[in-house]
Amino acid sequence: MIKSMTGFGKATAEYGDKTVTVEIRALNSKGADISLRLSSGLRNYELELRNDLSKQLERGKIDLSIFVESNTVEAPIEINTTLAKAYHVQLKKLALELQEPLEDSIQHILKFPDVLKGERKETDENEWNVIKACVNDAIKQLNAFRDTEGKSLQKDFEDRLGKIGIHLEEIKKLDLHRITAIKDRIRNNLADVIGKEKIDENRFEQELIYYIEKLDINEEKVRLKTHLDYFIDTCKENSPGRKLNFISQEIGREINTIGSKANDAPMQKFVVLMKDELEKIKEQASNVL
Repeated sequence: MIKSMTGFGKATAEYGDKTVTVEIRALNSKGADISLRLSSGLRNYELELRNDLSKQLERGKIDLSIFVESNTVEAPIEINTTLAKAYHVQLKKLALELQEPLEDSIQHILKFPDVLKGERKETDENEWNVIKACVNDAIKQLNAFRDTEGKSLQKDFEDRLGKIGIHLEEIKKLDLHRITAIKDRIRNNLADVIGKEKIDENRFEQELIYYIEKLDINEEKVRLKTHLDYFIDTCKENSPGRKLNFISQEIGREINTIGSKANDAPMQKFVVLMKDELEKIKEQASNVL
């Protein structure tokens, strides 16, 4: 069964006095476009995370966020007092030169570079194992979401391809009488211009065969039906998204050719209906893994 590229997964875990929360979202994309939101202590594991995501999710625009919250009060930062005082001296000098009041200087100084220093704590192996298990749980949820969406896509494809098939059958019925109608119309128009008695039947049949060959759509009808069946069969393969896009292009090519050769208003109506269904199929196929 096909899978959607769209999905969401979330998992939580407890480790000592910390709570780990993992959220992962995926949207459609031609390749694996991975974006990670991690704390500085997890940067050493970024490559491993990217490899796991690429392997388990294959492709899509993937956003992964990992939050590690402490349940106890911590003071993770300290103030670089020496640097803060130096900034304050410079600010006072500037205020004096500009003859401007120095207001809320502390708030401004705290925003200056390197005034606040965070203590970087590396994630130990045990904590990483908990986080990694939490990531895998979130990935499983996302894949389950993708499976559910894939079933909806599968049904939508079958319904729309079925409608195209029905329109094709209507075109086949109209095509049975189209050539005869074209032949009679040309004969009548020619008779009106030069007179019925002056028509050379042998020459007329030769020219008509050449003209009718350009309007023949039998090959297109056969190929279109083949592509419709192939699309359904391909949905049973693993990760058929790119392949389905190619097949939908071939379906569109056959529909366009039928439309250009038809030269018949009732048939053109069904061509337009088929194009409408195909556009919706293409939109959905771009979201298939």
